[in-house]
Amino acid sequence: MKLILAIMSNDDSHSVSNALTKENYQVTRLATTRGFLRAGNTTLIVGTEDDKIDRAIEVIGEYSRKRTEVVPSTASYDIGRFASFPVEVQVGGATIFVVDVEKFVKL
Repeated sequence: MKLILAIMSNDDSHSVSNALTKENYQVTRLATTRGFLRAGNTTLIVGTEDDKIDRAIEVIGEYSRKRTEVVPSTASYDIGRFASFPVEVQVGGATIFVVDVEKFVKL
């Protein structure tokens, strides 16, 4: 048995969890926050058999695409002088961890 931890944008999490559920995966959603943009993330937790891991990763990748967004950025040029300018950053996609489950108990 394996445990999948998939961290993704809130924008993608609903469609990813729905797609996984339609394929008979049981999904738990946790609200998390990423550091760089301080934007909302969701971490999906999926426990599954070893032979179903590749399909789960395919589904996650299919519904959590990377995209580019423009966000404001501030640079300091001197003491007390700041300029704000837009910066393109890549958002979306997913970071996926697959770990072995040593023991599984359902009470």
